[in-house]
Amino acid sequence: MNDSTITLPWLVIRQDDNGNRYRVGRYATRAEAQKIADSLDSRGHKQLYWVERIGQGGTETAN
Repeated sequence: MNDSTITLPWLVIRQDDNGNRYRVGRYATRAEAQKIADSLDSRGHKQLYWVERIGQGGTETAN
């Protein structure tokens, strides 16, 4: 695990209409990540946005 994983453990993920997933950004707090996800989700696009926390064994969903 590197320093950025420890200090920025919250991810915003986007899934497009074809099921492809992309990391939008990494954030220090869940609240910060959720604010970004909510703002992107409110744009009216059909993509799905959610927040995940990086765990020791990969990622853990934190909706």
